[in-house]
Amino acid sequence: MLREFQEFIAKGNVMDLAVGVIIGGAFGLIVSSLVGDIIMPVVGAIFGGFDFSNYFLPLSSSVTAVSLEEAKKQGAVFAYGNFFTVVINFLILAWIIFLMVKGVNTMRRRLEKQKAAEPAGPPPADVALLTEIRDLLAKK
Repeated sequence: MLREFQEFIAKGNVMDLAVGVIIGGAFGLIVSSLVGDIIMPVVGAIFGGFDFSNYFLPLSSSVTAVSLEEAKKQGAVFAYGNFFTVVINFLILAWIIFLMVKGVNTMRRRLEKQKAAEPAGPPPADVALLTEIRDLLAKK
């Protein structure tokens, strides 16, 4: 069983997946920062200067705080502003991944067209020799 596990880990696909997960995690942090530090403040300024992350509805009568962090300490809250921010994070991340996949697909199509357009070139020496022998035999 240990040998099978070593073979599984040694495969290139597992390493590619690990690298993808690590890069994806770092990329997720970048998108979170983009949304939280750049986009949401601009959206908040456009819509009257409010911060979406502090929008919530108290689900308990004991919640009297104004900020989401303090309200969570007091009791249950419905944090729809935070959810809105996370949805924007997801949409931006999904859009960027779509653009990346679209770019890779475009690049693959170009490479396939180049390969199809390239002439095959002369046949290898052994194939040319066999062709010559065939032609000589056909003349007899």
